[in-house]
Amino acid sequence: MAATRQASGVPVAAPAAHEREVVRLSIDTIRALSMDAVQKANAGHPGTAMALAPLGYVLFQKFLTVNPQDTSWPDRDRFVLSAGHACMLQYSLNHLCGWDLGLEDLMQFRQWDSRTPGHPERGLVPGVEVTTGPLGQGFANAVGLAMAERFLGERFNRPKEEVVDHHTWVICSDGDMMEGVSQEAASLAGNFALGKLIVCYDENHITIDGTTSLSFDGENHAARMADDGWHVQRVEDSEDLAALEDALLAAREEGERPSFIAIRSHIAYPAPHAVDTAKSHGAALGEQEVAATKREMGFDPDAHFWVDERVYEHMSLRDRGAAAQAQWSERFQSWREAYPAMAEDWDRAWSGRLRDGWREALPGFPAGEAIATRVAGQKAMAAFSAFAPTMMGGAADLVESTKTVFEGAGQFGAVHAGRNVPFGIREHAMGSIVNGAAAHGGVLKPYGSTFLIFSDYMRAAVRLSALMELPVVWVWTHDSVALGEDGPTHQPIEHYTALRAIPLLWVIRPADANETTVAWRVALERQDGPVALLLSRQNIPVLDRSQVASAEELERGGYVLWDSPAPDGAAGVPELILIATGAEVAQALDAAEALADEGRRVRVVSMPCMELFEAQPPEYREQVLPCASTARLAIEPGARMSWWRWVGPHGDVIGLDRFGASAPGTTVLEKLGFRASHIAERARALLAQDND
Repeated sequence: MAATRQASGVPVAAPAAHEREVVRLSIDTIRALSMDAVQKANAGHPGTAMALAPLGYVLFQKFLTVNPQDTSWPDRDRFVLSAGHACMLQYSLNHLCGWDLGLEDLMQFRQWDSRTPGHPERGLVPGVEVTTGPLGQGFANAVGLAMAERFLGERFNRPKEEVVDHHTWVICSDGDMMEGVSQEAASLAGNFALGKLIVCYDENHITIDGTTSLSFDGENHAARMADDGWHVQRVEDSEDLAALEDALLAAREEGERPSFIAIRSHIAYPAPHAVDTAKSHGAALGEQEVAATKREMGFDPDAHFWVDERVYEHMSLRDRGAAAQAQWSERFQSWREAYPAMAEDWDRAWSGRLRDGWREALPGFPAGEAIATRVAGQKAMAAFSAFAPTMMGGAADLVESTKTVFEGAGQFGAVHAGRNVPFGIREHAMGSIVNGAAAHGGVLKPYGSTFLIFSDYMRAAVRLSALMELPVVWVWTHDSVALGEDGPTHQPIEHYTALRAIPLLWVIRPADANETTVAWRVALERQDGPVALLLSRQNIPVLDRSQVASAEELERGGYVLWDSPAPDGAAGVPELILIATGAEVAQALDAAEALADEGRRVRVVSMPCMELFEAQPPEYREQVLPCASTARLAIEPGARMSWWRWVGPHGDVIGLDRFGASAPGTTVLEKLGFRASHIAERARALLAQDND
């Protein structure tokens, strides 16, 4: 009788000769498809996909619980290819295992309008959970995915009624391990004891510039991960299927710590000349080498994108995945019947909705108060907290400053998965983890917060949140030079413009407490992308909405806040339009009133969100900023470049194209010209110029 061994938790017989043949054929088919696609495109990264074909095969065939026919099944395992340059590995696997990705898609690799882009893209490629490309991001996303699984499991699971129970599997590369974001994320994962997170590290000793001896062999990567609290294993030969299976099984059975498996591979194996070369990392192998490799594998060198029907039959996950989902659905239905109120929260969470009544619960603020918009944001969060029980997030060690906390909701840690995540001073990882939590689903509007200046650390993650159209919220406080004494290292200047340059990101800088409430409402209601809230440290006057337009108008992005009374009842467009955001709106209003007392027809426009204003119909934009009103002055304490579109060729901008200074915030604003008297002075000069 054939010897048996433990595989996927079930004793199975060692494979017979014909089964070994189809296994080897399947692995080599992954390699051949990867080579062919890169060669046809004459661009891409074939070597890693070839080397990791055995790992991909074992992981997908023996461990990954998914249903390729339903990529939105909530309790599926999540797979992240953090080494996104090796995307042909995932595309080949997804094609062979039954996702809706055809051979014709593989043939269009890296081409215009194809479903197989140069790096995996969420929403475009079936089975891709997160968009990876910048190295380290996928690793950190996976930590967010695993945190979401733990958070939702703790909230919804009951004894013998588990509806959230899956793993997050990752393949990462030397490049992922070198990027600092992965170290930040690994530290958090170990600290939080994320036992269902399993990372396979492709240790191929090759980077684009040459071998890793140039820059990366001076550290013990496995020891580093062990010190971070991970369960660490090593597989010496990536071609050893039994060793891979044993390591993955041991990782899956480790429930207390995240798992890290270092796997020694040889890039471009079994190419006779390209193996272990840096060139094979990022360039097509060439027709001769592809043909030679196919001969080495026993394939017809003249056959391209060829798949034996036995491989499709052997590798398909459709039946197994459908059966696994059906079993889950039975458990889920039983759970739903037992816990109907909890089931309602489940449905809302997975559809991105809050409990009914949350809009009515949002706070309003009386005129005459002076309140920082970060404090107004805190009050808004307190008001909707109970209506969003599956919302989680936190700050990069700045909760006391950003005021972003759900009181009484507990902290996320190794023992309890509370709603408040103590990210520590890890802005890079925080951004990526928030993205992962959002990509998981079921976590309503995950958020991350820090000072606006440190959005620089998060930029890659923020950009990817927009690219993936993830419904996350970025809360950045201390939003101007009014931060004061900490000085120019902490005072944002170019950040408004830099963030507005990211497509699909809505950047909202509210003018007062009531605009802040509406800004949070907009952020909570948006389903197709991220929203950034830029909030003040300093107190700002609450505008008298009986004298100016309603804060509800923030939903339009820009609106007429106030028009001066027309002198002698004269009609016509304003002579002058002052446009401002945030704390400077109140200063603009004071300046406008002074100019109106001089007989000028003045309009004040609050423009908290350029992206929303740009999305309005042209007719509305013309009503707010009539073309005939050419004297326009924008006021914002940051780089001026994003304002010229709105002020036009005859307008002007009071902004900052210099760094700030260390002094009390009021002094800095005063010295840099952000006071009503200076705004009025600049406006008079603009009017004089316009009348010349």
